[in-house]
Amino acid sequence: MGKEKVAIIGSGNWGTAIARIAGQNAAAHADVFEPRVPVWVFEEEFEGRKLTEIINETHVNKKYLPDVALPDNVVAVPDLADAVKDATALVFVVPHQFLDKALQGLEGKVRKDAKAITLIKGVSVEAGEISIFADVIEQRLGISTSALSGANIAQEVAKDTFSETTIGYRTRAEGELWKKLFQTPKFKVQIVEDVAGVSLGGALKNVVAVAAGFSDGLGYGSNSKAAIMRIGLLEMKRFSLEFFDNAKPDTFLQESSGVADLITSCLEGRNYKTAVEFAKQKKSFEELEKEMLGGQKLQGIHTAQDVYEFLDKRGRADDYPLFKRVYQICWEGLDVEKLTDGL
Repeated sequence: MGKEKVAIIGSGNWGTAIARIAGQNAAAHADVFEPRVPVWVFEEEFEGRKLTEIINETHVNKKYLPDVALPDNVVAVPDLADAVKDATALVFVVPHQFLDKALQGLEGKVRKDAKAITLIKGVSVEAGEISIFADVIEQRLGISTSALSGANIAQEVAKDTFSETTIGYRTRAEGELWKKLFQTPKFKVQIVEDVAGVSLGGALKNVVAVAAGFSDGLGYGSNSKAAIMRIGLLEMKRFSLEFFDNAKPDTFLQESSGVADLITSCLEGRNYKTAVEFAKQKKSFEELEKEMLGGQKLQGIHTAQDVYEFLDKRGRADDYPLFKRVYQICWEGLDVEKLTDGL
């Protein structure tokens, strides 16, 4: 059996942070992985030069993760098909808004014996049906797809501060392989047989983080935010168990992808920070995204919309009052000060 050939699909701050780890571990486990780790980078100009050229010459993604050095074996590739050529281990870490286009570019170009893992946080709602991205990738490309999620602020992971994450695997062997690719002494990986629970924890916590940001932006204090986090965790767990038969309740309380990710997302992170300013400045999320995120994309407001539309179609939106309030504030113009009404 040949060595695994890794390809990273996405190069934002989280994609770059995880490429750094994958590159280090591919080199360290040369008996398992090919050392070269290509990273698909959406080609764009930065400071008058192509971003791929900057990354390959300086080994730093100066736009999305400046001041963090990448290993020499991590190579930026502007063409998606070239990046995944002959790859057996695909790592998806694009913004969820861009996944469909990426999959269009990959259909028919991926090895049939390949496997994938998604680090994308969000859900897909099509024709009233909801899917986790691991299932979307698996169905579109025909390859087994696991999920990684946890309390993982990209800048902290890239600086080797202690962090944990959770991998939900399809098979134990795949879980162990992904763990070998990602675990370091400072980035601890737990593996569980719960792709749905890991995926949904990573998606739904962003909705709660928006609510926590609203609360802090309004100056409500620690009691209010703690209550929002508790209510949010219960809605996350209840939603997952109600609509995904294979989600496991323990994942939300015992794993980094559950309660730990919720905590860190409600303390900082892009969804929380923009929601704070939304409540303070009364600017639109579109304006705040452009002003604050440096090319990164918001997730929580779009997940709130997807989840609400799914619940509303089933007459269940009122049973998830926090999710509903976040949707109404973000998309229907409800006054942010009505956040806690009915909770």
